[in-house]
Amino acid sequence: MPRVANANILVGFETSDDAGVYKLTPECALVQTVDFFTPIVDDPYTFGAIAAANALSDVYAMGGRPLTALSILAWPASGDAGDLQQILRGGADKLHEAACALVGGHSVSDPEIKFGYAITGLVHPERVKPNAGARPGDALVLTKPLGTGVIATALKRGIAADTHVEASVASMLTLNREACERMLERDTHGCTDVTGFGLIGHAREMALASGITLEIEVRCVRFLPGAVEYARQGALPGGLRNNREFASCAVETRAGMPPEIESLLYDPQTSGGLLISLPEADAASLERVLPGACRLGRVLDRQEKPICLI
Repeated sequence: MPRVANANILVGFETSDDAGVYKLTPECALVQTVDFFTPIVDDPYTFGAIAAANALSDVYAMGGRPLTALSILAWPASGDAGDLQQILRGGADKLHEAACALVGGHSVSDPEIKFGYAITGLVHPERVKPNAGARPGDALVLTKPLGTGVIATALKRGIAADTHVEASVASMLTLNREACERMLERDTHGCTDVTGFGLIGHAREMALASGITLEIEVRCVRFLPGAVEYARQGALPGGLRNNREFASCAVETRAGMPPEIESLLYDPQTSGGLLISLPEADAASLERVLPGACRLGRVLDRQEKPICLI
């Protein structure tokens, strides 16, 4: 992609950030992102709500506040109108929860269903939380457990327990709004959300953008109920294999680990949590006030590889 010289672009695509940031005034900048995908759950209302939460997450990951949304829809001409109505309702309700106004959208006829949003938000130019902000000595906090991709695959195979699917859906439906608010109350240096490239893929982006190494203590990583067992049974999505093929060369492993645990570190997440880099004391307080948040590593000066698993 050609680079465009523009002093108002505070965050572009060079650092693989979650959203672009464009300065309007010394006090105000736009945060812009877009995300859409095929259904990952059977219920159309829930799918619409998850699609909205997932798109909104990119704005929260930049430290921004969602403002407006445009829907993106691919729908088969012979599709059920009732299902479509439920998808749109689910998305609209989740946007309303985020105080984000739906202002329009675009649809095309397509035999494969796809749905999501382009989101515009606001952020103070000096309070942007980019990939490139991680500093040596920081602690790493992840705000949601991993495993949504593996559980979705187990559901497609008919081996997922209802309680495990419900826990995964609840996680995906949870906005990262509170996590964003809590991190902004602290001296947060860098942030990204963990979505399609998995924990390792998004950690790699943060490490490369910041010029550091992220040391991840695998024993500290939390997983959704059932995720480890389904990974052990081989319910691995294609995206997980792609992520491992792409990002494993950036990883140094100092300790052996079960293959199912290693696989889950590459599991593509939908509406995953925020990976936050901040001072140790702030990380400890964030862990206390934010349910589900856990410290899982630290930031080192650049080592041989961007990611080190211990």
